Amino acid sequence: MARSRAAYEYTEAEDKSMRLGFLLIAAGLLSLLGLGCCWLRPALQERGGGGSANCTVLAVRQLGERFACTFSCGAACRGTARYPCLQVLVRTSRSSAPALLHEDERQLRTNPKCSYIPPCARDDQENSENVTYKQKYWKEKVGSQPFTCYFNQHLRPDDVMLKRTHDETVLLHCFLWPVVTFLVGVLIVVLTICAKSLAVKAEAIKKKKH
Repeated sequence: MARSRAAYEYTEAEDKSMRLGFLLIAAGLLSLLGLGCCWLRPALQERGGGGSANCTVLAVRQLGERFACTFSCGAACRGTARYPCLQVLVRTSRSSAPALLHEDERQLRTNPKCSYIPPCARDDQENSENVTYKQKYWKEKVGSQPFTCYFNQHLRPDDVMLKRTHDETVLLHCFLWPVVTFLVGVLIVVLTICAKSLAVKAEAIKKKKH
């Protein structure tokens, strides 16, 4: 009995391999749990009840109101500038009511009143020029041409997005890498156990022959 137990004791290398496998299993499970609670669940909620539609520009305008943004000019240099609010009103193929266009979900959460937030520059005039350039783009280059937009009737029925922050590729990677980590950990543990079992059996057969 003592000999059997001694035979099944893992060497230092095998013990390290088992620890690595269990560590990867734990990391995979914790990653799935963490991403599911903190990131994937809100992403699916944003996508739930949503879809794509064809959008057509109805009006492009600048409001008199200006909003603050934070610029960075170095490691210890930060400040506040202001930019004008640009609104792009569109009509979707799903509804005749006008909707406010946004760049993506992030921009919508940052400033739900405006359609565009320029890269924050130190000079207010530069911010205004960036907004004016975007206004000309929607008026002259896009005009009445239809384009694809995204909506969510449950969360924001009066807003549409030009692109999604959480697309299918990001959601796939959110699942893929934790699952791969978990499976690699399981594979390492199983292979280590199998290798040890085969080594013990080979040793036992060798002893019987002698």
